[in-house]
Amino acid sequence: MIERTLLQADHQAFADSFRRFIEREITPHHAQWEEQGYVDRQVWAKAGANGFLCMSMPEEYGGAGADKLYSVAQMEEIARAGCSGIGFGLHSEIVAPYILHYGTEAQKRKYLPRLADGSMVGAIAMSEPAAGSDLQGVKTTALLSEDGSHYLLNGSKTFITNGWHADLVIVVAKTDPAAGAKGTSLLLVERGMEGFEKGQRLKKAGMKAQDTSELFFDNVRVPAENLLGGPAMQGKGFICLMEQLPWERLQIAIGAVASAEAAIDWTVEYVKERKVFGQPVAAFQNTRFTLAELQTEVQVARVFVDKCCELILKDQLDTATASMAKYWTTDLQFKVMDECVQLFGGYGYMWEYPITRAWADARVQRIYGGTNEIMKEVITRSMGLGGR
Repeated sequence: MIERTLLQADHQAFADSFRRFIEREITPHHAQWEEQGYVDRQVWAKAGANGFLCMSMPEEYGGAGADKLYSVAQMEEIARAGCSGIGFGLHSEIVAPYILHYGTEAQKRKYLPRLADGSMVGAIAMSEPAAGSDLQGVKTTALLSEDGSHYLLNGSKTFITNGWHADLVIVVAKTDPAAGAKGTSLLLVERGMEGFEKGQRLKKAGMKAQDTSELFFDNVRVPAENLLGGPAMQGKGFICLMEQLPWERLQIAIGAVASAEAAIDWTVEYVKERKVFGQPVAAFQNTRFTLAELQTEVQVARVFVDKCCELILKDQLDTATASMAKYWTTDLQFKVMDECVQLFGGYGYMWEYPITRAWADARVQRIYGGTNEIMKEVITRSMGLGGR
């Protein structure tokens, strides 16, 4: 196989350290977290204390000032361990970067250190009951008061990762509903603001330990200074979302490939040990050829995703390429999971086996971050083949 050169010695050392953290603080509790529908809050504080949150944030805001490859290594370790309940990636590499890139200096100093030390959990609220991949269709409104002191926020959001634990939510809302996408802004909404309520923790087919919630906003008075980026950024929220989506979609692809690699490793070990008709399952040509095909396809995906990681470090990853990575790798991830479940036979359908949980977890990858059908639309438009 092709030798991987993306992660250097320092990144590998970090990955080893984080793997030990997973083995000590996450894996022993993950089954219980799946039962209760959320991870214990203490794991956020422990991760922060060990420097495992917001690594790419500048040191002046509480981060480590590290390159994104440290976050890549962390995402891969979480995926390989099958610990889908851990929402560190969204917190550290989606929520925090929005504040870093677009926030005022006061907003950065107020929120980033608390996100980095784990005393505050972050979420971003985009999806609504009637608006998922189409962010232009959001109905949540945030209207500025006559005296300009606050926004009155009304609406609801659904499928929000980290939503139940969240202390800080970046809410996508229309500050000028008549202007469509050009009237979209981002507001920083804190836990405890009057009228901000969290609904039930949603029960999902997979990712059962990841807290995923509904959020409701009923005349929430959000201080004007909580508009992300200040007055100059009013109406520019959609632009911010589009600028950040390539990295968000690449993160999904990174997890997809690492998870697929882990599934193949689990399956190779299983088919060597499991016997059918007096011989190991690995002795059958169908088994070997299936695994050879999967290994080849995942290696191809690995090379492409690593190239995308190189581009993101140079700030050169475009939306269409990120969409290719997201759609291709998540389709492949589920194919790998399904084929591996088949090779496990009846045991592949038992929840105690990692492959079963990984199979259930993988299905949503083709939906969130923009459905794979939307990814194909984005790709075709970059080819000059846009539809209506």
